[in-house]
Amino acid sequence: MTTDATCSAGAGSHPGQAAGPPSPAELCHAVARRFTTLVDRGALRLPYPGEGRTRERFRALAALGREDLSLARLAEGHTDALAILHELDGPPPRPGERWGAWAAQPPGPGLTATDEGGGWRIDGVKPYCSGAHSCTHALVTADSDQGRRLFAVRVSGHEVAPVPGTWQAVGMAGSDTPDVTFTGVPATPVGDIGGYLRRPGFQHGGIGVAACWLGGARAVAGALTAEAGRRPLDAHAAAHLGEADVLLHAAESVLERAADEIDHDPYDRLGGARVRSLRVRALVEKVCTDVMSHVGRATGAEPLCHDARHARAVADLTVYLRQHHAERNHAELGHLLTGQEDRP
Repeated sequence: MTTDATCSAGAGSHPGQAAGPPSPAELCHAVARRFTTLVDRGALRLPYPGEGRTRERFRALAALGREDLSLARLAEGHTDALAILHELDGPPPRPGERWGAWAAQPPGPGLTATDEGGGWRIDGVKPYCSGAHSCTHALVTADSDQGRRLFAVRVSGHEVAPVPGTWQAVGMAGSDTPDVTFTGVPATPVGDIGGYLRRPGFQHGGIGVAACWLGGARAVAGALTAEAGRRPLDAHAAAHLGEADVLLHAAESVLERAADEIDHDPYDRLGGARVRSLRVRALVEKVCTDVMSHVGRATGAEPLCHDARHARAVADLTVYLRQHHAERNHAELGHLLTGQEDRP
C-alpha cells in the first residue's frame, strides 16, 4: 500500500467539464502526499504526552485540524502510534515510516492473532483503518487465546489489502479509512495483554483527538470571519460570531488546562485521567457542534453551496465528531462521578 495506490473512491471530472470540487480519490491522494511530506520532514515528531510540552502537542494537532481534518486524522494516528510505542517499549520507528493506530473494535468479527511458536501472525478484517493506502506500519488490536492485545505490523506488503468500497463517507473522505484484510501478517506484540487500554496514555491520546476537532471548528468559523472581512455584519451575524468566539476560546482554555494536568501527573497517580478525558472530549464536541450551528445560522447556505473548502470542513467535522460516543460517554462520566462506574 503506497501513496499512489487507488483509494476506494470515484473518478474526478471528465475532460471538457468545468473543474469542480476534488473527487474522493483526489482528496485521498492529496492528503496522502501531505502526510508523507510531514513525516519525511520530521514535522510529526511531536512531544509525547506528559513530558512537559503537552500544550505544544495539542496546539500542533489543532493546527493540523484547522488545515485539513482528514490530514489531522492521519497525523494524529501517526503521532499517537509513536507515543504508544514509546510508552509500551515497542519497536522504535524508523525514519520515513508512516504509522497508523488501527484499534477500532465495533461489534462483529475482527482480527485474530496466533502464536506460531516462532512468532505471531494476524488474520481477519479490521475496520476503520485511516491511511490504509499511505501507512507503512500500524498498531492494531487483535484477539488471541490469551486475550486482546496490541501488535505492531508492517502494512505495506501483499498480505494486507484494503477492501474496496468500504469507505463511502462524504465527510472525512480524504482520510482513506476502509476496512483492511490481514492474511497471515507477521506481528510483534506491544505491551502486555490489555496494556493498550490500561495505560494512562490512552486517556491522554483521546484528548489529542479533541484538539483535532477544535482545529476543525476553527476552520468552519473561518467562513464567518471571512464574511466579516468582506462587509459589515448585521447584528444577528455579529452575535453569532461573538458566540462562536466565546465557545472556541473556552474549549482552547480547557485543552490547555488538560495539557498542564497531564504534564503534572503523566502516570495518573491521582486517578483523574479518565474523568478528565471524558469531560474534555464532551466539552469540545459540544463546542464544535454549536460553532457549526452558529456559523450556519449566520451565513445561510451560501458558503455550503459555493465554497467547497468550507463545505468539506463542515462535512469532515460532522463525521469526525462521531468518534465521541455521545450519551454513552456522558453516562459513563456520571457513573464515575457518583462512584457507580460498575453499573450498566
